[in-house]
Amino acid sequence: MPLEKYQYMSDVWKDGIFDNKVVFCTGGAGSICSAQVRALVHLGANACIVGRNVPKTERMALDIATARPGAKVLGIGAVDVRKPESLVAAAERCVKELGGIDFVIAGAAGNFLAPISQLSANAMKSVIDIDILGSYNTVKATLPHLLTSAALHRTSGKTAPANGTGGRIVFVSATLHYAGTPLQSHVAVAKAGVDAMAVSVAIEQGPRGVTSNVIAPGPIAETEGVARLTKKEGRDKSAKAVPAGRFGTVKEIADATVYLFADSGNFVNGEVLVVDGGAWHTAGLGNSQFEYPDFLLSGSAVTGVSGEKKAKL
Repeated sequence: MPLEKYQYMSDVWKDGIFDNKVVFCTGGAGSICSAQVRALVHLGANACIVGRNVPKTERMALDIATARPGAKVLGIGAVDVRKPESLVAAAERCVKELGGIDFVIAGAAGNFLAPISQLSANAMKSVIDIDILGSYNTVKATLPHLLTSAALHRTSGKTAPANGTGGRIVFVSATLHYAGTPLQSHVAVAKAGVDAMAVSVAIEQGPRGVTSNVIAPGPIAETEGVARLTKKEGRDKSAKAVPAGRFGTVKEIADATVYLFADSGNFVNGEVLVVDGGAWHTAGLGNSQFEYPDFLLSGSAVTGVSGEKKAKL
């Protein structure tokens, strides 16, 4: 069903700035990524979102399309970002049906809570494969199309781009590895790798007109991550630890995405845009719902959240 505009983007952006553009997004059915895509669609873009769950991805595509009359949003399910051939096929379908790829959001991710002592090699590999290898496969599958778009949208920065912007990729990362986060070593390692990859893409592809940046969300309210990885009764305490005094919203991540993809982001390349209300600066103050160091020293398994370590991992 259509959402009220302010739920997924601010009122500051000009309608039509992404007319005739196409965005390709992995993890596009997720709460954060779907808001990012919805904002771009509202502003004129068509989109292709991919994910593993077929019904969920297709339903979300239909829902995102309500952001703008006449919008085209493809939902391609059964896509595993760990398998390069799967992403190549999805990217080719996107180009065939929508005409190209101008923007990419690499947002597929995996997460659960577990200390290293209870983290198997398979569990570590699973997160690294989804986050790092998945991001790499996304770059490889879409880079030829981003280069085509970048060549058509070069800008001097002195005059308004005649055909808008294009040839841009954003990786969705996190802040977990900045100060270290208990129970999240696997994700911290993976996101550090994603950040490094984004910089490499910026350096190597920047001369060809492609920009590559990272958005690092902090705790975002009413998202799958917060629902799965935190205890409901402890969320108010966690929110107080954020200098902004609250959790963020998906709209605020979407706004950051519009900024980077629009004319405003022309000269931003190889950067990490942290959108967390200052939360990572207080990460070392002991505000975890799993008290440090008592919880780690107890040897207990994580309980009380749905994002626990699964036995099969």
